[in-house]
Amino acid sequence: MSRPRVNVFNVDGAAHTSVNLPSVFSAPIRSDVVQYVHTLMSKNSRQPYSVSYEAGHQTPAISWGTGRAVSRIPRVPGGGTSRSGQGAFGNMCRGGRMFSPTKIWRKWHKKISVNQRRFAVSSALAATAVVPLVFARGHRIEEVPELPLVVNDSINKITKTKDALNVLEKLGANPDVEKSGESRKIRAGAGKARNRRYVQRKGPLVIYSESEGLHRAFRNIPGVDIANVDNLSLLDLAPGGHLGRFVIWTAGAFERLDSIFGTYDTAAKEKSGFNLPRSQMSNTDLARLINSDEVQSIVNPAETTSTVLPIKRNPTRTPAAKVALNPYHKAVQAREQGAKKITKAQLKAKRATSKKFASGRKSFYNAARVEGSVEF
Repeated sequence: MSRPRVNVFNVDGAAHTSVNLPSVFSAPIRSDVVQYVHTLMSKNSRQPYSVSYEAGHQTPAISWGTGRAVSRIPRVPGGGTSRSGQGAFGNMCRGGRMFSPTKIWRKWHKKISVNQRRFAVSSALAATAVVPLVFARGHRIEEVPELPLVVNDSINKITKTKDALNVLEKLGANPDVEKSGESRKIRAGAGKARNRRYVQRKGPLVIYSESEGLHRAFRNIPGVDIANVDNLSLLDLAPGGHLGRFVIWTAGAFERLDSIFGTYDTAAKEKSGFNLPRSQMSNTDLARLINSDEVQSIVNPAETTSTVLPIKRNPTRTPAAKVALNPYHKAVQAREQGAKKITKAQLKAKRATSKKFASGRKSFYNAARVEGSVEF
């Protein structure tokens, strides 16, 4: 099967030729790897900070000891002011040191595996060619003809910012540039007093191979970043750890990707010991795999009968359940029934006694009725 091809556009927005799509765009998109590596990389640009070494200890405080009905925290000496006698040094005291004061020799930087960094960059590059991911990241690419967007090398000779803006407008990237420029606002927080006053959304990323003035033309456009294809950084390809950066390629940079990252047939020429990562599954449509003829022909047929749960019976009231729990109960039950068994003669005598009692009750009633009321 022939590899897909990508159109190469002129600076006026017209397609005039095409190039093969580099293999790096077929790398698996792993957002978890990208976020992990991005978090570690962003920690490597932190500036060390700490409180003053003497903070909270700039007084000759000493404890008063026991027996004075106060705590044994060190107290400021002297008199005549409200400061004298106040607790000092402790983190619970006003003007005292903090608990475990921060030190500048803290471990600020994080080591990152080289192969992990390359894996993350490959995933970020592959995500730049997926239109839904670029849309989901917030880029305005409705007027962009296709992704990845490749421009011929004549764009390298542009040295004026107004010419660069004209090229972006003809390529359909102007809405994303305007969105980025209009998003500039003052930061909400104390950071605006710490040399990071403004925040702004990211716009397109222009990746070139050899600049003949291109970097001077695009560097002054708000939201537009530029990068050399030999020095691609995950911080530029996936800002904030989010995949789907809108990237504009020059033809020279686009054609160099196979030599930098390699293909699935050849190893990378410029990265020692690196091979493009492969997906764990070539087809991730699990429903199609499960329902395929090859899988269905070897799996067991589906069971149609459902398991019937037995009815739970009370052994105190159900003889069969009682016998199941205690087999000896059957012998006890037979013995009890035998003891209760009576003969026909006994039954006849019992009936005669009952009849005699009933007749005596009736005769007593009739005699009492004849006598009438009895007074005492």
